[in-house]
Amino acid sequence: MILTNSLGSMLDFSNWSIDPYILVLTGMGFLIALVAWLPLAIKSLPLPLPIVCIALGAGLFSIPQVTDEPLPMDFPEITERFTELVVIIALMGAGLKLDRAFSYRNWAVTWRLLGITMPLGIAAITVIGAWWLGLPWIIALLLGASLAPTDPVLASDVQVGPPRTGEEDEVRFGLTSEAGFNDGLAFPFVNLAIALGLASATGEPWLIGWIGHSVIWEIGAGIAGGWIVGQVFGWLTFHVPANTKLAKTGDGLIAIAATFISYGLTEMIQCYGFLAVFVTALTLRHSQREHDFHRDMHNITEQIERLTMMVLLLLFGGALVSGLLTPLTWADIVAVVVILIIVRPVTGLIGLVGLKAPWTEKLTISFFGIRGVGSFYYLAYGLNHMEVDGGERLWAIVGLVVLLSIVMHGLTVTPIMRSLDRLRGRDPDADDATPPPGLQGPADRA
Repeated sequence: MILTNSLGSMLDFSNWSIDPYILVLTGMGFLIALVAWLPLAIKSLPLPLPIVCIALGAGLFSIPQVTDEPLPMDFPEITERFTELVVIIALMGAGLKLDRAFSYRNWAVTWRLLGITMPLGIAAITVIGAWWLGLPWIIALLLGASLAPTDPVLASDVQVGPPRTGEEDEVRFGLTSEAGFNDGLAFPFVNLAIALGLASATGEPWLIGWIGHSVIWEIGAGIAGGWIVGQVFGWLTFHVPANTKLAKTGDGLIAIAATFISYGLTEMIQCYGFLAVFVTALTLRHSQREHDFHRDMHNITEQIERLTMMVLLLLFGGALVSGLLTPLTWADIVAVVVILIIVRPVTGLIGLVGLKAPWTEKLTISFFGIRGVGSFYYLAYGLNHMEVDGGERLWAIVGLVVLLSIVMHGLTVTPIMRSLDRLRGRDPDADDATPPPGLQGPADRA
């Protein structure tokens, strides 16, 4: 009888309470399984992975029992740090993929996109924000700096393939290298907005400090620091005595270690960690360009990047159904469309004038200026370092830009890139074709 009563009390579900820790573990298990399985499940569908993740997040946070609202303005520090993490992992993956030797001539398309297209984009969006949307010029500059960079996280389908796969035409290379470098080079303009905001409140001079620290020091030290860390990791990985070099481990987590060390050390000396991570990846990649271990490092980086990306997009979907876009006006919506349909393509074409490439490739590069996680980070960083009235409206504008970019670019990337491949004489359906990993999920591997 005692045993029966004990079993009965154990099976009385009305008295059960579930430990939140257990719920988190279970949810993480489902999420990791989803990361591995979902790309295969949607492979035959015309929907890219980010759209599916956003839809799942919107559905999850629409359940009445889920009362939390993952709005970025309610969690400013978490938003900044989590988006920062996703971006630096993506930057390492982007740098490891690039096979092309680094030189001024080989990277001509990159310098044009960085030196012409991005500053023009920042200026155009700043003007739209100030004259059209009525934002203060300083806030409009922050908006322009946040929305100008091409995203390294969500632009994977228009990037090069894994190391040594030969998927490095001018379009894929240009967009990959642009996404890697511009996440560091957009930072001076974010810091300019912050410096102007502080100067307007205190009246202190800002120009010399901004040029000396935010431009010369942070860019120069970021490049130098990233190169030094990359050289050290390249030597430890490929060139120390055979029995102790890291490549012998076969453990691609070395790339994640290099990411965190590069970012951490360079941030300690107050320079651009994003820029340093990408330079570290390039240096590590070219320390022994033909080694198969680059594949191992790229694969683990890609998996972690995809996991963190899916978490962020689930939260983004939840923010959308929680009212992220509520502050939008019709003027904001029109401005967003102009930014995506006119500003990036036009500034892209201007930057590529004189480049020896077919117009089809120039148009493709100009069109696929995907906005994403990097824009979230820059806005979160700016809002966390300066006083801004109406931050909710800025989040709504950036959120709509990212949403429409994911939908517009995600639905068009596959047919456009396949058509471009056919124009070059490459059969994207051939048995030996190696599609790059990206918005549709991981590439097929033998």
